[in-house]
Amino acid sequence: MMRLDDMLKLATRMFRTRPARTWLTILGIGVGFAAVVILVGLGFGLQGVLLEKIVFGEAMLSLNVVTPPSRVVVIENEQLDQFKQLPNVQDVASLASFTSLITFGDLTGSIMLNGVEPKYFRYAGIVAQHGELFENGQADYALLSSAVLKLFDMEPEDIIGQKASFKVFLPIDDGEDEVREIPLNKEYTIKGIIEDDASIFAYVAQQELSSQFVIPYYEKARVKVTDRIYLDSAEAQILELGFIVTALSKTVEQANKIFAGVQVALALFGAIALIVSAIGMFNTMTVTLLERTKEIGIMRTIGGSPLNIKVMFLTESVLMGFLGGVVGIGIGVGGGLTINFMLNTLATRMGGAPMALFRFPMPFLIFIAVFSGVMGYVTGLFPSKRAGKLNPLDAIRYS
Repeated sequence: MMRLDDMLKLATRMFRTRPARTWLTILGIGVGFAAVVILVGLGFGLQGVLLEKIVFGEAMLSLNVVTPPSRVVVIENEQLDQFKQLPNVQDVASLASFTSLITFGDLTGSIMLNGVEPKYFRYAGIVAQHGELFENGQADYALLSSAVLKLFDMEPEDIIGQKASFKVFLPIDDGEDEVREIPLNKEYTIKGIIEDDASIFAYVAQQELSSQFVIPYYEKARVKVTDRIYLDSAEAQILELGFIVTALSKTVEQANKIFAGVQVALALFGAIALIVSAIGMFNTMTVTLLERTKEIGIMRTIGGSPLNIKVMFLTESVLMGFLGGVVGIGIGVGGGLTINFMLNTLATRMGGAPMALFRFPMPFLIFIAVFSGVMGYVTGLFPSKRAGKLNPLDAIRYS
């Protein structure tokens, strides 16, 4: 039986006898794996760019309940109490929304004014892009969407800390299009900016609205359950009441499924380069077999078994495949991080936000390293079996 150290010396001899061919083969395998790494890394990056906009935690435990456009049913205080009494519901937070005017200095614009309880932000996963959110007891503050800044052509630092006033247009029940103008009786300090370039809105504490007029109904409500396993049952019960219900957790799950498909598609494109690399490695191992035919015959005549010959060739092919995977990981990760750096540098100079377009999770890289060894093993199976079956006398006479 051949000793392990002798086996390794024979398996790694190609680095000394044929270094150029060996390293070119490893580089070719590395290019194939680099294509897979960088394309799948792009998929992970795109997934991260989308999902990092979503705040997890309590937002993943909440349902978004919306009054249907038909107004057949509306969210009133009675319905809020009904939601709270559902099994496994921990809390409810409501949002009231009204068409309003905002006045900032000598600027005035139309806006949707939302009255919320501070806990609504946690349940909806809302964070401040600039500044801070207001909390319980901070009734003198307001938050604006980033679209308001574009409306007034202002920067966050120009408006945070400044005062703004609001005038609410409250629909009159008796008239179809008649509204009642209700100026809120004080100015509010702008405390933060919410990232939303599509909708022009502001948030104030809900008690600021309810203290000056009766809120006819609520536009939305966030229903928080005690555990994610109760989301479906709570959603089904609320749907039976006639409301529209969505869950952030389901959105995340759907997004993950979509990106899983994107990553598989990108990996298939990279697999084309990987197949070409595997063919090159198979060719190298076949040439190596032909070159060592006489050597194999000598090894067999002095006591080497067919198993020893097979193991030697398989060790060599596994080692080449694994090193090709490591080289591919280095090229792919290095290229992805370089592109990230260049894009972030460009984005920073142009006033944009940096992002990681390419991401490489460690479990994925470990999988690539293991798979490269497996590919080396599979590629070396045929040459190793052929080497093990060589007749010693025919092999010695081979020239």
